[in-house]
Amino acid sequence: MSSTVSRPATAGPAVLTGTPVVPGAAVGPVVRPVGVIRLPTDDGAEVPVAEREPEKARYGAAAETVAERLTSRAAAATGVSAEVLSTTAGIARDRALRTAAEQRIDAGAPAAVAAVQAAQQFMDMFAALGGLMAERVPDVRDVRDRIVAELTGQGEPGVPAPDVPSILLADDLAPADTAGLDPARILGLATRLGGTTSHTAIIARQLGLPCVVGVGGLDAVPAGATVLVDGEQGTVTVDPEPEQARARVAAARLAADALAAYRGPGRTKDGHVVQVLANVQDGAGARAAARAHAEGVGLFRTELAFLGRAEEPSVEEQATGYAEVLAAFPGRKVVVRTLDAGSDKPLAFATPPDEANPALGVRGLRVARRDPGLLERQLDAIAEAAARTASTPWVMAPMVATVPEAAGFAAAVRGRGLVPGVMIEVPSAVLHAERLLAHVDFLSIGTNDLSQYALAADRLSADLAELTDPWQPALLELVALTAAAGRRAGKPVGVCGEAAADPLLGCVLVGLGITSLSCATSAVAGVGARLSTVELDACRRAAEAALATDEPLAARTAAQEALAGT
Repeated sequence: MSSTVSRPATAGPAVLTGTPVVPGAAVGPVVRPVGVIRLPTDDGAEVPVAEREPEKARYGAAAETVAERLTSRAAAATGVSAEVLSTTAGIARDRALRTAAEQRIDAGAPAAVAAVQAAQQFMDMFAALGGLMAERVPDVRDVRDRIVAELTGQGEPGVPAPDVPSILLADDLAPADTAGLDPARILGLATRLGGTTSHTAIIARQLGLPCVVGVGGLDAVPAGATVLVDGEQGTVTVDPEPEQARARVAAARLAADALAAYRGPGRTKDGHVVQVLANVQDGAGARAAARAHAEGVGLFRTELAFLGRAEEPSVEEQATGYAEVLAAFPGRKVVVRTLDAGSDKPLAFATPPDEANPALGVRGLRVARRDPGLLERQLDAIAEAAARTASTPWVMAPMVATVPEAAGFAAAVRGRGLVPGVMIEVPSAVLHAERLLAHVDFLSIGTNDLSQYALAADRLSADLAELTDPWQPALLELVALTAAAGRRAGKPVGVCGEAAADPLLGCVLVGLGITSLSCATSAVAGVGARLSTVELDACRRAAEAALATDEPLAARTAAQEALAGT
């Protein structure tokens, strides 16, 4: 990759390459995140004893202001954006972080200095633990900067709100910053770090913003420069030729307009039925998905009701939220995933605080081992929501690794008159997929986690992004094995990971035997429209071609060539 944007005057525009994430094209001036917050230093001055309690109150007020601001933004957001903002608000309110700051204030440190020192304690701890715990370091740093800014009167850090629609370039973005992007002001984005399953990529896909990640040389592009972001080709062109840039943006807009005509249902050119569903997180998101002509919900993430809370929401509160989603798709398929807590979504009342490797610890269905009532009450709430809406939702458990886990979950779901299924996220579930299907009625493959566990690569690690690329042939092989088990059992197997949002990869997944694709609402039309242009045999040829390769780029290229002209 290029490491600089300097070139001879006659060389033409510089083209930087990265990994395409969200298709589309946008051109505009570069903006970058607001500058680093000036952190206070410990100059040895002590806060008088009489002022320490007021200083602690000042810290608490600043932390709560930050949390309320993020919570308010979460309430106005949907999907993963809402989840990320709620999680970050939870960090600002974290009791352990506040206690660490108060201890330092008791020792004489001013509130702002205590905020820095307490945050550093947790950042050092998370970095030492490694893995997904290390991924919390940027979140804690982000909360630290927001609290310090509030205490010292500096402007809130994060993404600017430019007067002119612009392109956002950054090394990387804090999840809360990405979740707060305004598509009317930020037309596209590109980052030097990140992968296809990073929070930045997932949220950009939800917002429908053209996005490229892993772009070399991006740090050399100055603010104010004009760039063209092409989320289909995976390029960032610096100082593009104006006419060419306008033509590319116009072509992308025409393609988007063509997608707007999509009405479903999902099927290939020769009539093979493939349900195109949406991933949602709340009632507002479900209603938006229905307007976008999703045929139903393939992944209802239920974590939003639990995140950022000190205690479990009541059955009534849960049922009310679930009923909103079910009501958006009367008589249609809605797949509810039970609580996927733990790992990068810790809960104060359910997640062990001292796990050395939470990605391999108590997460997903395993949370019920510590508190069986948590799952029982959630299933009661789903059943109550089903009764209120006269619907029969499908209910699946995350992080199922063994047949007994699936059997126990299926019994609990059937006992409430619901349809049981499980997610395929770990290799053991792939190997025993047919045995799992002896107990459940469907499987749903979570490609994000399956790639992480199959290739031993943290899915949020920028350094390992190529290993968790959904085009990895080994991952596609696991999908093929699971789909084959579904065919033998005569039961459906869907994909609800980010892989399903890629129209080209969607064709390959159908060729592998997948029966439904569930993606961000913004991707529904693109996936459905692309499927309508190809026949099932062409999808199968593309799948075979991708499986025969050894790395992601070759797999994508092979699939493109197999589908060329179809």
